[in-house]
Amino acid sequence: MPDLPSSARVVIIGGGISGCSVAYHLAELGWTDIVLLERRQLTCGTTWHAAGLIGQLRASQNMTRLAKYSADLYRRLEAETGLATGFSQRGSMTVALTAARQEELLRQASMARAFGVEVNPLSPAEIRALYPHLETSDVVGGVHLPGDGQADPANIALALARGARMRGARIHEGVKVTRVTTDRGQVTGVEWEAEGQRSRIAATMVVNCGGMWGRDLAARNGVTLPLHACEHFYIVTEGIPGLAQLPVLRVPDECAYYKEDAGKILLGAFEPVAKPWGMEGIREDFCFDQLPEDFDHFEPILEKAVARMPMLAEAGIHTFFNGPESFTPDDRYYLGEAHELRGYWVAAGYNSIGIVSSGGAGMALAQWMDRGEPPFDLWEVDIRRAQPFQRNRRYLRERVTETLGLLYADHFPYRQMATARGVRRSPLHGHLKARGAVFGEVAGWERANWFATGGQERAYRHSWGRQNWFDNSRAEHMALREGVGLLDMASFGKIRVEGRDACAFLDRLCANRIDVEPGRIVYTQMLNARGGIESDLTVTRLTETAFLLVVPGATLQRDLAWLRRHLGEAQAVILDTSAAEAVIPVMGPRSRDLLQRVSPDDFSNAAFPFGTAREIEIGLGLARAHRISYVGELGWELYVSAEQAAHVFEELEAAGADLGLKLCGLHAMDSCRIEKAYRHFGHDITDEDHVLEAGLGFAVKTDKGSFLGREAVLRKREEGLGRRVMQFRLTDPEPLLFHNEPILRDGRIVGQTSSGAYGHTLGGAIGLGYVPCLRKGESAEEMLASRYAVEVAGRTVEAEASIAPMYDPRSTRITS
Repeated sequence: MPDLPSSARVVIIGGGISGCSVAYHLAELGWTDIVLLERRQLTCGTTWHAAGLIGQLRASQNMTRLAKYSADLYRRLEAETGLATGFSQRGSMTVALTAARQEELLRQASMARAFGVEVNPLSPAEIRALYPHLETSDVVGGVHLPGDGQADPANIALALARGARMRGARIHEGVKVTRVTTDRGQVTGVEWEAEGQRSRIAATMVVNCGGMWGRDLAARNGVTLPLHACEHFYIVTEGIPGLAQLPVLRVPDECAYYKEDAGKILLGAFEPVAKPWGMEGIREDFCFDQLPEDFDHFEPILEKAVARMPMLAEAGIHTFFNGPESFTPDDRYYLGEAHELRGYWVAAGYNSIGIVSSGGAGMALAQWMDRGEPPFDLWEVDIRRAQPFQRNRRYLRERVTETLGLLYADHFPYRQMATARGVRRSPLHGHLKARGAVFGEVAGWERANWFATGGQERAYRHSWGRQNWFDNSRAEHMALREGVGLLDMASFGKIRVEGRDACAFLDRLCANRIDVEPGRIVYTQMLNARGGIESDLTVTRLTETAFLLVVPGATLQRDLAWLRRHLGEAQAVILDTSAAEAVIPVMGPRSRDLLQRVSPDDFSNAAFPFGTAREIEIGLGLARAHRISYVGELGWELYVSAEQAAHVFEELEAAGADLGLKLCGLHAMDSCRIEKAYRHFGHDITDEDHVLEAGLGFAVKTDKGSFLGREAVLRKREEGLGRRVMQFRLTDPEPLLFHNEPILRDGRIVGQTSSGAYGHTLGGAIGLGYVPCLRKGESAEEMLASRYAVEVAGRTVEAEASIAPMYDPRSTRITS
């Protein structure tokens, strides 16, 4: 019988690079009683056959921070543990075969500079000089990152395991976890079996690092871990005489990557339509296994590769490899504590970037477990973004056929998923579709992003410039600014908090004053102990003991988890009511005129002031009207029971015909909100951003008494701001902003935009972003005295800067 303890502080499930990294970093923090259990042998799942590419630049600053940490860790592991990791810092190069791809690479190069990653744009001649075997006659350009490299994945994992053991962690192979045990919503341990024996380890924490096995293991405890394995193909050539050391090469327009190793070339692929695997489960004895060859599937990639690198035509194939890797619905991995079960942690679903990600992910998760909060904003990979329906295996099977290929697809702004669509629909979905809506998807919700006109194609035509919906969205934007527009926001997350202690509970958790009169709407944030923003929401007091919290649809599970985590002994019920009500925003200077046509209620400013909510009669039914706006205009959000939503929509549409009522999509709402400098959670504000530096101090009431984050707010007020959110308008009306473009202050890069969109009223691209103060407490006037610009695909564009909203800075249009 294996020599396993009867108890441990934490049990890590899975001995791939992810599990070994978590064990290593927890041990490095001084944890003892760490047990890692591997069902077969370390690295036997996906780690052993990974390509081992170490690319530092990721899609955001914090993901880049984690990847850079991984590279630094793998450099030093050999000296620490005595095991070589095979890390070779030979750089990487990505080449573009189209103008669109070149624009993407130049934007990524700008982003890299903002993140502090060394990057060099390359001409075709410079590409040929770095990689002389490459056919470059049709190459447009490329970029080179000299700090990138490659490594041996299995050796990295084994070095991490040795480092963990050196600090006291216990690692056992051949031990299968059969069940995670629980009691009243808390992990209590694991049951295991090995060599015909069964027993249990008591523990209050487990970490699911089970890779492609992780989903089914999590499901046994009702934990949502949406991932699915796909087949991943590569070939390794015979040795090629005289082949010198080469940088890692990516040719995404041909779905291919190349890695030189020991005089051979490894050619791998991320094909547009992938092959899911393991639909019927993974057999019990799967260990260091390959999947059946499918040369027909790989042949189109190989054919292009031979044309791209003609020497491959003369090189024999040593290995044709096909192995499984796990992919997620949005191509981002999962990290953090599952909201369904306390003490159940996850590090899984790495989407073929597990080697470069696992070092940093293990470090971040270990610190999160140790401190009870993440070391910095990790919302991009937070397990709480997963939606319960995503456990559905058919959904996952369909979606991952697409997400594998998206790794090398053009990463156009506003690109929408094409597979596994239509799962969650608004009560108005059919009406909007019949009127030309073109839908996007967030958290499974189908949301009208723009409306096609006449015989216009109802589809996106993506580019880095003005896309085919630009003029449509402009017309919708101007209707919201000058007339009246109608949106559909059924995807809002809606949470009812009710009970004797509901008011006191919310007042303790929210920064603004929640103890207001029934019928009042409060805009607020929920803060962490650092003053960072955990949630951005409105709270409407419905009665003395009942409150409605409205949050973004994408953050609903996160917000529910935060509320439940802090409920304690308070006598209150927290209930997700998102599906019960549709939300129909009616916005614009003529919104009052429209509502007065369909309702006998008084919508005058005196009778219905901004920031209030009340029940109204509308058509033949009832609704609750909230006078609030995310577009910066006079307007109301109508909360309508789902069964009456279609009726209310039809009444509004008929009554608004001669008022010029226009159906508007989410792109128009976004362009309006950014002109008003309204923040967007996950981009402009995160749990890493202090509420005062985010410019939201007006929603913080420190005089109301104790609330979570109050001390951090008082400290920041005392010491002064270290940075500020600023709004930028490009003076050249042609370039577009999306996010992560470098911000220059007096000619020097100081940060990057957090979000961007085109401001049709202001006549240029608008961006928000944080600018560091030259000294703590630097005044707004001093900051605005500087000269600002934004770098767009390598070009520096002058920008007007503001701290107050550029559009309607006094908010007279909203409140009158």
